[in-house]
Amino acid sequence: MLQDLHSHTYYSFCGIDTPESVVEAAIQGGLHMIGISDHAHGVGEARYQHFKAPLQGVEVDYERTTRRYFDHLSLIKEKYAGQIEVLRGIEVATVKKHYAFPEKADISFFDYCLVEHLDFEETITEGDIFAFAKRCGCPTGIAHTDMFAFIASRGEDPLDYFTRMAQQGIFWEMNVNLDNVHRGYEHPYMLEFFESREQQEIVRKSGVRLSVGFDGHRVSDYKPNRIADYCTRIGEMGIKLMFE
Repeated sequence: MLQDLHSHTYYSFCGIDTPESVVEAAIQGGLHMIGISDHAHGVGEARYQHFKAPLQGVEVDYERTTRRYFDHLSLIKEKYAGQIEVLRGIEVATVKKHYAFPEKADISFFDYCLVEHLDFEETITEGDIFAFAKRCGCPTGIAHTDMFAFIASRGEDPLDYFTRMAQQGIFWEMNVNLDNVHRGYEHPYMLEFFESREQQEIVRKSGVRLSVGFDGHRVSDYKPNRIADYCTRIGEMGIKLMFE
C-alpha cells in the first residue's frame, strides 16, 4: 500500500492549500491512501492573530473547531471515495510553552493522530507516549522522532519498547520530507533506519507498525514518488504499514 499519513492544509497556520488540492495531488501521484493531519493548535485556535496574541476574555472553543474540521474532512473522504482512501487525522504539538493541548480537548473520534515533541524536555507528555495515546483515544503515531535515541535516553530496551507500542497500537512515522518549507532537510533518524539492518530487525521482530509521511505544507513541493519509494522499501523489509 502506498500511503502518506502526514499532510497539512490551510487549517494549519503553516499550510496554504485546500484539502481537495492535497488529496488530488496524492491521487495524481498514484497513492492509495492520504491522511490529512493538520496541527491541533491551528484547527483549535482557528485564527492566527488570536493564537499569536490571545485576547483577554476570549476563549477558544476546541470542541466546535475540531468538529468543524473533522466534518469537513468527512465530506472530502466521501467526495473522493473510490479514487483514494482519505483518513481524517490531526497532529498534536505537545511543547508546553507554545502549543499546549487543552486537557479536555477530545480527538478520540479521529481516524488517527500524530504526536510530536515526545523527546522534548518541556513536552506535556512527560515522555510517556503510552499514557498520552490512551488520553488521545484514537490510533496514535509518533511523528518525526528518533525513537532509538529516545528509547536509549530512557535506559530502556528498544525491542521491549517497540513491542509495547505494537501491543497498544502505537505506530512510528518515517518522515521522508524533502521540500522548501523545511529547507531541503532530511531527518537523520529516517536515513539511518533505512541503512541499519539491526534497527530494521528490531522493528520487524517487535511487530510495531510504521507509517510514511511527507509532512507536506505546499502541494507545489509534493513528491509522491518519494512516498511510493519508501512505502515499497518498508514492505520489502517485511514490516507492516499502519492501516494496511
